[in-house]
Amino acid sequence: MAAQSTLQHAPDPLVILYRYYIQLFKARLKQTPRSLRLLASLSLVFSIIASGEGGRRWWKRHKEEKERGKTLVRRNSGLRGKDGSRTIYVPYRSSTSKVTIHPTKPTTFDAHRRLFLSPPRAAGLSDGQSISSLPPPQTRPGLNLAFLHQFLSLLSIMVPRWGSKETGLLVSHSLFLMLRTYLSLVVARLDGEIVRDLVAGNGRAFLWGIVKWCGLGGFASYTNAMIKFLQSKLSISFRTRLTRYIHDLYLNDNFNYYKLSNLDGGVGQGADQFITQDLTLFCDSAASLYSSLGKPFVDICVFNWQLYRSLGPLALTGLLGNYFLTATLLRRLSPPFGKLKAVEGRREGEFRGMHSRLIANAEEVAFYGGADMERAFLEAGFKNLKGWMEGIYSLKIRYNMLEDFILKYSWSAFGYLITSLPIFLPAWGGLGGALEMTNSDPTLASSSRSAREHSRMKAFITNKRLMLSLADAGGRMMYSLKDLSELAGYTSRVYTLVSTLHRVHSAAYFPPRGTSASLYSLSDVLGTVHKGFDGLRLEEVPLVAPALFPQAGTELLPSPLTMTVHPGSHLLITGANGVGKSAIARIVAGLWPAYRGLVSRPRRPGTDGIMFVPQRPYLSIGTLRDQVIYPHTELDMRECGVSDGALRRVLDEVRLGYLPDREGGWDARKEWKDVLSGGEKQRMGLARVLYHEPRFVVLDEATSAVSSDVEGLLYERCKERGVTVVTASTRASLKKYHTFCLEIGLDDSEEGWRFERIGTEREKLGVEREVTELRAKLDKVEGWRKRREDIETELGRVLVKGAEEELEPPDYLGDEGSSLEVEAAE
Repeated sequence: MAAQSTLQHAPDPLVILYRYYIQLFKARLKQTPRSLRLLASLSLVFSIIASGEGGRRWWKRHKEEKERGKTLVRRNSGLRGKDGSRTIYVPYRSSTSKVTIHPTKPTTFDAHRRLFLSPPRAAGLSDGQSISSLPPPQTRPGLNLAFLHQFLSLLSIMVPRWGSKETGLLVSHSLFLMLRTYLSLVVARLDGEIVRDLVAGNGRAFLWGIVKWCGLGGFASYTNAMIKFLQSKLSISFRTRLTRYIHDLYLNDNFNYYKLSNLDGGVGQGADQFITQDLTLFCDSAASLYSSLGKPFVDICVFNWQLYRSLGPLALTGLLGNYFLTATLLRRLSPPFGKLKAVEGRREGEFRGMHSRLIANAEEVAFYGGADMERAFLEAGFKNLKGWMEGIYSLKIRYNMLEDFILKYSWSAFGYLITSLPIFLPAWGGLGGALEMTNSDPTLASSSRSAREHSRMKAFITNKRLMLSLADAGGRMMYSLKDLSELAGYTSRVYTLVSTLHRVHSAAYFPPRGTSASLYSLSDVLGTVHKGFDGLRLEEVPLVAPALFPQAGTELLPSPLTMTVHPGSHLLITGANGVGKSAIARIVAGLWPAYRGLVSRPRRPGTDGIMFVPQRPYLSIGTLRDQVIYPHTELDMRECGVSDGALRRVLDEVRLGYLPDREGGWDARKEWKDVLSGGEKQRMGLARVLYHEPRFVVLDEATSAVSSDVEGLLYERCKERGVTVVTASTRASLKKYHTFCLEIGLDDSEEGWRFERIGTEREKLGVEREVTELRAKLDKVEGWRKRREDIETELGRVLVKGAEEELEPPDYLGDEGSSLEVEAAE
């Protein structure tokens, strides 16, 4: 009996801990005075009443908020706070849900700028300058210090503080991971007990073990489902944080969304690929990495400790040596998955950009009949992508064969060797070996030998289950090396996007170390932009078309431009195509940098400020009302006291009053860029000017598709509203609506431009000179007509070779000649 008692299983430590604290609580409760118990009871009753009252008030506020949300959803779901936050009410089931979006603070951008523009030199992302521009091309995505710095920098955005929601999700995820590890231990022990009772023929204990197995399985299933759910929530939360951060940095008053692709070029033309697909893959991979690394790490620690107790130090040494050998072998033979994934993402973006370009220019391609050419472009792009992906798959075949053989079969064989230590080498077998040595006396009774065999069976099944779980945990750790390499590629892509946005946002452009800045490059911007001037002013500003960093821009005029436009002084900018008329509008708007000189403009865009209307007006997603009031929302329109009737009067003034009736009312939603014609689009742009009533408006060929009579009416309406118009156009007929004229691209001027008032003596002399030239040409018309008749007569003669007489001309020549005479007379 003594020998059999040594085989009894020790009680669960968690059960012992639970019983200890229960007994301690009961003992303390018995020692508590009666008055203290009464006070505690009163406190409990008071807390219940207070919580009930608080719950009632919360329910009342919640109900009122839902009713308010229902009202706002019908009109506009947005409410702006004083801190810049926005509260939106979205439909949720049969009610509404309140969502508050807080913008990223400028101080947060300033704090993060150091992480993305000044990385430590040890990370290999800096070339020694005070501020680095981007990860240099020689930095390969992989498991290195550069990846660690990039991931931690992005992690500071995904988990901004300890009290954030993401921290709670990570803690909850960690608890469920540890709970699953504990359940794995319990399952291993229960598996051994069930097999022992089955071999011993103990039916009652066997059935009770099956019942416990089923109950434990239900709880384990819930744990596994919660782990997957929390992983998905963590991925969505990471993506929400990063998307809002990037949107705040991408869409702001600094026009980063324009400069990112047209001036910087750090991410090419595929910013949408970075923000959508690459960001999603990064967040999914980062969320799954915590589970694929955290859970196996906890399993390895716990299972190694348990196997150390059961199998001894030799088994632990063998396990650790096996881990190290396997990790080293797989690390050396693993292909550079990080770099491969980064290149694959770039080529996916290029192929996606080809399709986006075709969709955006489908009408033009159809007019030219360029389907075959576009198909050739798309097939070439897909061929490059396909070849790269096939190369990755061929590398994965060899690596997966090696990985599966090592992690599945080699580790299983090694596990059998480890679990056999207590039986074949009991001196090195730990607790199990000690029990074998204790029970190895041949004089023991047959019942004791049977109990020993049953105990050996239980220990073997338990250790086997632990070894299988340990092999699975180790396998997932090794598989995670490949996942880590792929995560390094996604991290490099997202980090490049955020770094480029920070560089654009802070204009942190510096020449390479040891070199000077190129003339008119982005690192050579020395001009000043003054916002708050009641007018438009350019003083010694060179007209330069910028190039992608670090290339130098192209100077469009031989000398800097100087001009001033005061309120009421309408300006017409004329010149041939391609001389830089639109460049002036881009410099004033802030899209292009002012490399030298001073640019002064009103402070605010829109109402009471300045507004820009391009040749192709942008038509947004939304209702017909949204097209007129853009970029205002309906809520902004209501706050300004503008009604739908006022909008209809605006449309009447631009000859678009028929649109609400034709399109189905103000709330009609359509693809407006396909519904409206070219002239209607341009008139819609002028309708926005009349709605916002800015002090200045810059029209860049904004009436080129409008007839002359309607064009004059639009200019008169703008002047009646007190709007000062600056027009860039090639139409000389627009001079009568302006006060000053700026001609650029002149060959007869050293400066290449001329700024003067319309109607001056010089302009009158120029008009008189042009009239004189036209009169001189008209005086020659009779001579040209006579010469034409002589040529036609000579061409109508029919000569016969060798004969002196001429034949009569054919009848059709006579008819043609008469028709030509009629046309000439007309």
